Amino acid sequence: MKNKKLFLTAVLILALAMPACGVGRTENANTPVTLTLMGKKSDLAKSYMQSIFDQYETATGNKLDIISYEDSEFETEAAAKFNAGDVPDIFMHFNNEDLNRFDTENNFYYLNNEKWVSDLTDGARDYCTNADGELLGLPFWENSVSGCYYNKTILDSLGLKPAENQTEFDMLCQALADAGYTPICWAADGCSWMPQFGLDPVFADAPEMLEKINKNEIGYSDIPEVTNMVRWLSDAAGKGWFGDDYFHIGWSDISDEMSSGRAVMTFIWDTWFYTDFAKDGKYSVDDFALMPVFLNTAENGTYEGGNLNMMMANKNSGHLDKALEFLSFCADSKNYNIAFDGISTVNCFKGQTTNIQSEMVTDAADSIAKNERVSTAASRVTGYSAEDMVSALNSLFHKEISVNECVRLMDEYRVTQAKKQGMEGF
Repeated sequence: MKNKKLFLTAVLILALAMPACGVGRTENANTPVTLTLMGKKSDLAKSYMQSIFDQYETATGNKLDIISYEDSEFETEAAAKFNAGDVPDIFMHFNNEDLNRFDTENNFYYLNNEKWVSDLTDGARDYCTNADGELLGLPFWENSVSGCYYNKTILDSLGLKPAENQTEFDMLCQALADAGYTPICWAADGCSWMPQFGLDPVFADAPEMLEKINKNEIGYSDIPEVTNMVRWLSDAAGKGWFGDDYFHIGWSDISDEMSSGRAVMTFIWDTWFYTDFAKDGKYSVDDFALMPVFLNTAENGTYEGGNLNMMMANKNSGHLDKALEFLSFCADSKNYNIAFDGISTVNCFKGQTTNIQSEMVTDAADSIAKNERVSTAASRVTGYSAEDMVSALNSLFHKEISVNECVRLMDEYRVTQAKKQGMEGF
């Protein structure tokens, strides 16, 4: 009898204890967590990033452990962390070839079904989508428009008009050269983004071609438009359309070339005018306007949509639910409108209302709508390296190789990069 009483007492104690354990689990679920977030130091320091981080911590009580690397070290250091199995809860990266270092399929949670996806603009969503249609990350960044920015004041003074097709652009370049101006500021000293604008329509307009080159079934040499672009660049340099000193023009020189009026056009993006363009030159941002880039690959030219930093969620994280909640917080209109208040950017979200849009971009809205492509060459061509592209082109400009040899060299560089990345088919 005594043993029975002891047994019943033990059962009662256990029964009373069980609800207490349940309460403990609920409390643990609501206990603030710390999410790790990794990115480039300069990217994380942006005012809108700091704003959204502060908003999140204040509103939720959760903390963000920010892991930052100097820009020059980021790709190598971050890849080393991933290879060691030390993957952050949130990872910030652009959707470019370097992202292949980080095994997106096995490391990141695809976001197609998140509630905020419908609020993304088409261009922003396209940029963050991989070749299989999977949404890799939340675009939370400046959304610029790349194109040919030109000094409309100089054109007006010469009685010239912006071009609407490749033939008109070639005539415009020659007319400017004849008038004593450098038609195009081509920064050959370390600047590497320009050729991708010409290649975007080649692959964005022909997905089957993109698929074939990424399977190593064809190369640049098999695509006439690539040779057309390289030949046009060679001819443009030979005609003096880049000026006499373009080998010595680097990033820090573009502003002086454009603000002084020595050069009339350059292939760049709108936010550059608000972050890097000189404010004390002969010409101001109000003197500039926008037309498409013409590199002899698309008759009516092309614009490139923004290259966007994405926030991606580690699908193997013990805090995956919290990481997804963080992305939802960032994608809430009342939060992102606080973060982007006064920032010069094209919308990433349909509900963005507090950002500033460049007058150059809004004035060219109809042309952009017709001719814009999502960034394709730099983000989706396997083995693409901007530095390799300009290295080959500079050899061409120095007359060390021919047009066809330049295209073959671009192919060699691309295949080498793809092999380094262990890409299938190379």
